[in-house]
Amino acid sequence: MNIITYNVNGIRAAMRKGLVDWLKSESPDVICIQETKANKDQVEFDLIENLGYHSYWFSAQKKGYSGVAIFSKIKPNHVEYGSGIDYMDYEGRIIRLDFDKVSIMSLYLPSGTNTDRLDFKFRFMDDFKEYIYSLSNKIENLVICGDYNICHNSIDIHDPVRNKNVSGFLPEERKWLDSFIGDKFIDSFRVINKSPHQYSWWSYRANSRANNKGWRIDYNIVSKSLLNKIEDASILQNVFHSDHCPVKLKLKI
Repeated sequence: MNIITYNVNGIRAAMRKGLVDWLKSESPDVICIQETKANKDQVEFDLIENLGYHSYWFSAQKKGYSGVAIFSKIKPNHVEYGSGIDYMDYEGRIIRLDFDKVSIMSLYLPSGTNTDRLDFKFRFMDDFKEYIYSLSNKIENLVICGDYNICHNSIDIHDPVRNKNVSGFLPEERKWLDSFIGDKFIDSFRVINKSPHQYSWWSYRANSRANNKGWRIDYNIVSKSLLNKIEDASILQNVFHSDHCPVKLKLKI
């Protein structure tokens, strides 16, 4: 099973930049999308479904904001829209598909761009961890794909010293990611690739992407039970529909 997570920073804009042609060529079994910034009825979703995908959308109540989706060539047994936690679901940040042997979630964790949003982010993080740990008692094999808006370690950011007080690399955020992964989950990419300079997001400013001054904030985090099922994991840095790039996971299911 080939699984991709991709923050497209507006799916309509990404489609204008060739997202559908790339999706046809790459042909993952499941792709988890974040930051759709659109409702399904605002998108030419037939272009995606014509490639053989079932599409499932969970949009924010605020128009043009946030939103997640999953496109799957395999029809799921169940679709879970949101977490059941109102303030999280208002912003359209979680959707999950359950299959026979694995459940795949698309997550868009908030950024902490100002004080109010940072407080919101920490509240979300705590409630999300509690939700996932409860869910993991019912679902053995979870794949939590998404934009976590957190760099885990110094190796995951181009300038750890100057960014140490910036949201996304705060000690408290990194400590939370440590505790979230804990002994239940695995950062699938780091199972395969231990190298530095492996990023999934770059600022649009100062030619950051061309100079590879990036952050690794997009993850496919999987249940520890799937460790021996990981065949490959990679970051597709040469895909350019967004300020993020896709992150790929190959599981033997």
